[in-house]
Amino acid sequence: MRSAWSLWPSLACAQNIGLVDRSSLRRLRSSLVRLAEPQRHNQPQPTDTTSADPKQQENHRVVASSHDIYELHTSSPGSPLFQPSGTHIVQKLQAFLRAQYPTYGFQEVLTPTIYKKSLWETSGHWNNYKDDMFAVTGRSAQGGHDPEREIGENEEYGLKPMNCPGHCLLFKSQKRSYKDLPIRYADFSPLHRNELSGALSGLTRLRRFHQDDGHIFCRPSQVKDEISRTLDFVRLVYQTFDMEDYRFRLGTRPEQHIGSVDDWDKAEARLKSALQESQQYFDINPGDGAFYGPKIDIILTDADGKDHQTATIQLDFQLPKRFGLAYDVPGPKQEQRIMPGSTQDTASVESETPVLIHRAILGSLERFLALLIESEAGKWPFWMNPNQLIILTVGKDASVRQRAEEMAKQLASPDSRPGAQALSARNFMVDCDNTDQSLAKKIFNARRRGYSFYAVVGKRNLVQAAEKQTLDLSLGVHPKQQDVQQAIEAFLDLSASPSSTMRQASHTTLNSTAKGLTIRQCQDLMKDLEKRYL
Repeated sequence: MRSAWSLWPSLACAQNIGLVDRSSLRRLRSSLVRLAEPQRHNQPQPTDTTSADPKQQENHRVVASSHDIYELHTSSPGSPLFQPSGTHIVQKLQAFLRAQYPTYGFQEVLTPTIYKKSLWETSGHWNNYKDDMFAVTGRSAQGGHDPEREIGENEEYGLKPMNCPGHCLLFKSQKRSYKDLPIRYADFSPLHRNELSGALSGLTRLRRFHQDDGHIFCRPSQVKDEISRTLDFVRLVYQTFDMEDYRFRLGTRPEQHIGSVDDWDKAEARLKSALQESQQYFDINPGDGAFYGPKIDIILTDADGKDHQTATIQLDFQLPKRFGLAYDVPGPKQEQRIMPGSTQDTASVESETPVLIHRAILGSLERFLALLIESEAGKWPFWMNPNQLIILTVGKDASVRQRAEEMAKQLASPDSRPGAQALSARNFMVDCDNTDQSLAKKIFNARRRGYSFYAVVGKRNLVQAAEKQTLDLSLGVHPKQQDVQQAIEAFLDLSASPSSTMRQASHTTLNSTAKGLTIRQCQDLMKDLEKRYL
């Protein structure tokens, strides 16, 4: 291990002087981990997170603490309390996925957090997953039946560890035709899993978390295309976040499972075929499937070299049968054309059971956030940064401080109007530092807190009419500094007239010298950068 990691300081220095980019460095680190520990992928995951060299990689707990992302408290172990900054980032992750859902045909739904024991018995979770669930005692839940109460009211309840049973209920709530399929549900509801206290670890292993859960109800003939589309979805998202050094792992039938071996063999063969046709290299993890079906897991490695499952694709023939799900078909002959090779007696078939595909793209949002924190090291892309811009005042003049506060409000809500705000109104995270500290100290603090931009305002900026007053804008902290500079210069060139301040600003990089931009120009620049996933 020591000999492999001896290369790391040289690589880190190469990044610092610009000889290698951050993405390449992460891939090299992953290669070193695999080179140093070739047996790791076939062994159980360790429960501790010890870094090969903690001075060279920051754990997400350290970065999150310094940037006020989340807190953990003994009153609710494994359940993070997100600060406003962390909440902003999580909501941006959700908003990003929601923006992709129409392209991939998903409709978002809301489902309960708690269900009766009888539902979990139907789904198979009570017998196969009970140890990892939180059981809840409801009002008068004594195990017997009171004639004056509704049947089942005395049942035990369980907090949901997964969304699939609720989505099955939604599918079953209406009569379905083969023309309706595929039906794709998406759900961000919080999930609860009763993890052992010793297994809890920062944001990567929790008892309460959010998952970008999705379920696809489709015909057998549609399974191949749906898995292929899901793999494309995964590829798009991980490219956007510059986290392409993931690996695929196929989990097969566990010892404790439901359904026939024949169903499992067919499901495993379909997932394996989908990976092979997409030309993806994958490892096989025997016995690691869910109790209801095999799965494809996407694996990322954290700063300590530990593997984490993020995205997942699971193929399930069992839950639709257990919930009695069905869709109507037009007739025996046409159904034979719809599902070639069907072994069922089509002469008497009037309905068919759908296949269920479970999928998550980011997986646990909290776990993905932990990996993203380590990846970005506090340098958030502008579109998701909770600290996008801060205005820094010069001097102690009260009029300058008052005007700086007004500018901050204008920049934070560029589409603001009297009364109720439009749903499409943009809002930015803008702060103002008008304390008595020196400008050098304010700039230092702004960069330490990870602001994308900082703007200086003094008396000389306010000598003109309000609409012509300027801010001296400078680049702060970005994960892709050079790309951001190029995007800004392209925007300034495109937006400016030959005689404008913006045209003058475009001749040199924004990072080298502060540029005097009006409020309107700053607003337009931020709107443009928000569209770019840089």
